[in-house]
Amino acid sequence: MGVIKILFLGSGTSTGVPVIGCRCRICCSNNPKNKRTRASILVTGEKKNILIDTSTDLRFQALTYDINRIDAVFFTHAHADHIHGIDELRSFNLLQGGPIPCYGSRETMEAISSKFGYVFNSGGKNDWTPNLLVNMIDGVFDLYGIRVMPVTIFHGESMILGYRMNNAAYITDCSGMPDDSMDSLKDMALLILDATRYQPHAKHYGLTQAIDVIQELKPERAVLTHLSHVFDHDQVNRDLPPGIELAYDGMEIIV
Repeated sequence: MGVIKILFLGSGTSTGVPVIGCRCRICCSNNPKNKRTRASILVTGEKKNILIDTSTDLRFQALTYDINRIDAVFFTHAHADHIHGIDELRSFNLLQGGPIPCYGSRETMEAISSKFGYVFNSGGKNDWTPNLLVNMIDGVFDLYGIRVMPVTIFHGESMILGYRMNNAAYITDCSGMPDDSMDSLKDMALLILDATRYQPHAKHYGLTQAIDVIQELKPERAVLTHLSHVFDHDQVNRDLPPGIELAYDGMEIIV
């Protein structure tokens, strides 16, 4: 398996941090690691860029990290903070001169096609709409030298996808996992996992739950993402068990 680089474009929950109108200590912090755009990562292998989720903040993220090419997009699910940046893909279509393949579960891709009918009904014929090729994921596949395994997880009552890519996995918006999904994530080099707040949440792991899952799966390194404004980056990092840390926007990991 080849080496991949993971760039955290965003590490925040659905509101982002700071939260609009909030004057809490974290939202008013000067620490750049407490500034969190909506959760998304860029996976690079063999000089190809795979974007996971088109977050609400995609334009800002692309400009911040000088991203000028997207070779594929993986969608985890069709909630607003994970898909509402989809229109920004048209800029990459124009730069690249062609369509961008998008991957997700049948349920997710059908929901996105319904919510963004102007994108998919145009068939990419207009340069003012994204030109996307829809691919339904139904098993393990190879893309740009990366072995991609969809991982079924619980997001409240919904079933959505996380992704294992070679020896790293991105599992966000997770409140639980079936046994076979847990088995597929054991003893990895890198596990990126949802931990939205301290307390358990109906649709997300709380911090203690996430730590328990990590200690069961035993990755070499674990990074927590989809973080709300209750977490002070430096303070929480000091208190986490060895091998576990908080993500921050702009964080890079080579696996």
